[in-house]
Amino acid sequence: MADDLIYSTDPEHQMDRLLAIMRALRDPETGCPWDIEQTFATIAPYTIEEAYEVADAIERGDMDDLRGELGDLLFQSVFHAQMADDAGAFNFSDVASTMSDKMVARHPHVFGDESRDKSAEQQTADWEKIKAAERAGRNEDRTLDGVAIGLPALLRALKLQKRAARVGFDWPDVGHVIDKIAEEAAEVVEARDTLTHEEVTEEVGDLLFVMANLARHLNVNPEDALRAANAKFQRRFEKVEDLLAARGKKPSDSDLAEMDALWDEAKRQEKR
Repeated sequence: MADDLIYSTDPEHQMDRLLAIMRALRDPETGCPWDIEQTFATIAPYTIEEAYEVADAIERGDMDDLRGELGDLLFQSVFHAQMADDAGAFNFSDVASTMSDKMVARHPHVFGDESRDKSAEQQTADWEKIKAAERAGRNEDRTLDGVAIGLPALLRALKLQKRAARVGFDWPDVGHVIDKIAEEAAEVVEARDTLTHEEVTEEVGDLLFVMANLARHLNVNPEDALRAANAKFQRRFEKVEDLLAARGKKPSDSDLAEMDALWDEAKRQEKR
C-alpha cells in the first residue's frame, strides 16, 4: 500500500503521498543516507533559504515558480515533522492540528461570536492581544520574549523595536530618530580611526539598528526596502556591464571613473 501511495497521482492523496515519501527517505534501513543523517540544525538553513525563494517568486510574479517554491517550503515542514516523529516528539498531524487550533483561537470574529464589524487596525490590535495572552501562557512575561533569534537581523530589529514601542519605549517622532542616526554615524567615523575592528562592528550595528527604527517610524518595512535596493543595484550594475560590452570591454578592463559615468547613464535610462 505504501508503494502505491508513493506513486499515486490522485489529487486527494498528495499530502499523504508526500508524508509517505518523507518516511521512506528517513527509513533507517532502506532510506537515503543523506536524509537519514540530517538533524534540525542541518536542515534549518535550507528552510530559511526556501522561504526566501518563495518571496523571490512572488516578487517576480512567476506563478509556475511559486508553485514549485511553495512545494519546497512545504517539504521543509514535512522534513522537520518527520525528524520530530522519529524522536518521539510530535508528528505532522500534530503540527497541522496546532496550527488549526491557533488560527481558530486568533480569529474569534470569524470562528467565534465576535463581530467582524471593525477596522483592519482594530483586528491587528486584537491579534496582538491574543498573541500576548498566548505568550503569557508560555511564561514569556518579558516584553521581548518570543522574538525569534533566527530571524534575519534587520527584520528582528524591527520586531524588537515594535515590541518595545508598545510599552512606551520609543522616540516621540521621526526627528529624534534622524538625530540619533547622525549621532551613530559620527560614532562610526570616530571608531574607524580609533577603535578595534570589534568595536567598529558594534558601532556599525548600532547605526543599522537605528536605520531600522527610522524605517519603522516612516511605516516602511526595512527588509522590503533593502531587498528593493539590492534589486536596483543589480539592475543598474548589469546595465553598466551591458554598456561596457558595447565598447568591447568587461568591468575588469574598466576603471572606477568610467564605470561611475556609465552608472549615471544607467540611472538616466531608467528615468526615460
